[in-house]
Amino acid sequence: MRDRQASNRHARTRRDHATETAEDYVEAIGEYLESKGQCRVTDLAAHFAVSHVTVNRTIARLQRDGLVDNQPYGPVELTAEGRRLADESRRRHDAVFQFLVALGVSPATAAADSEGIEHHVSDETLRAMRRFTQDQQEAREKEPD
Repeated sequence: MRDRQASNRHARTRRDHATETAEDYVEAIGEYLESKGQCRVTDLAAHFAVSHVTVNRTIARLQRDGLVDNQPYGPVELTAEGRRLADESRRRHDAVFQFLVALGVSPATAAADSEGIEHHVSDETLRAMRRFTQDQQEAREKEPD
């Protein structure tokens, strides 16, 4: 039984790692689309501090998986599924960030840490983080000025 539980934990971690890059990319593409109206390979290369070749390979995988549309030398667009994943990733990221800040972690450290944690936290833990953050917010609002 114990070996099965350990195996299940490791399987989940491997699954999380497999989707991590896709989540990071669609989240970044979504942010560029919102802030600049378009997203180009050069934007992503600068954002992730990688070469345009790396970005092109990743975009090809995302396109194969139905998450983005892209023509050579054209902007990168999210498909409906890509937009859904980007929105979900952003919500997870924000929940982890807010939770860490509510614990007293500095915003700069919380921003860096939430980049990795968001991919590996279960839905159950994420709900608990949101509850904790909401409870902390409500407690602050009840405090006398």
